Amino acid sequence: MSTPVVCIVSAVSNTGKTTLTEKLIAEVVRRGYKVGAVKSDAHGFSIDVPGKDSWRFGQAGAQAVAVVGPDQYALIQKTSQKKDLDEIVAAMEGIDIAIVEGFKLSGKQKIEVVRKEKGTKTVSSPEELIAVATDVTDGDFPVPSFPLDDYEKIADFIVDKFLVKSCTK
Repeated sequence: MSTPVVCIVSAVSNTGKTTLTEKLIAEVVRRGYKVGAVKSDAHGFSIDVPGKDSWRFGQAGAQAVAVVGPDQYALIQKTSQKKDLDEIVAAMEGIDIAIVEGFKLSGKQKIEVVRKEKGTKTVSSPEELIAVATDVTDGDFPVPSFPLDDYEKIADFIVDKFLVKSCTK
C-alpha cells in the first residue's frame, strides 16, 4: 500500500500555504503519526553551504553528494528535470503520510488555500480537490471548507480521510 499524499495548494502566492502546511505537520505529528514533508520550489534552490565539504564536492562536479550523520542524512542529487513526487515520497522511510506544499499538477488530492483578498475561485480539478482552507465565510465550495486557522479541524479531516483506516498507531 502506498503512502497517502495530500498537497496544500493555492491559485496564487502569499496565501498562507507554508504556515498551513507547517501547522498541519505539527498537529498530525502531535497525534502520533510520522509525517514526511515535501516543498515544491519552481525557482531552484540550494540547501548546501558554500565552503563546506559537501558544497566543495558538488562544485568539483559530483552528480550526487550525501552528508551522513548519526541520526539523519541528506542527499543532494542533480537532475535534468523536476523529480516526480511519487519517487520522492517512496524514498522517505517510516512515514505514515506525506504533506506536500505545492505540486499543483501532481494529480494528487489537494487542500486548496483560498484567501478573500486574492480571489475566491479554486483552481484544483474537482477530482483532486478534497477540501478548502479559507477566510471566506460565505463561500460556496463543492467540498468541505474550514477556517484557514483551524488547524485541528483540518488535521481531523486529514487523519479521518487518510490515516484512521490505513494506519495503526
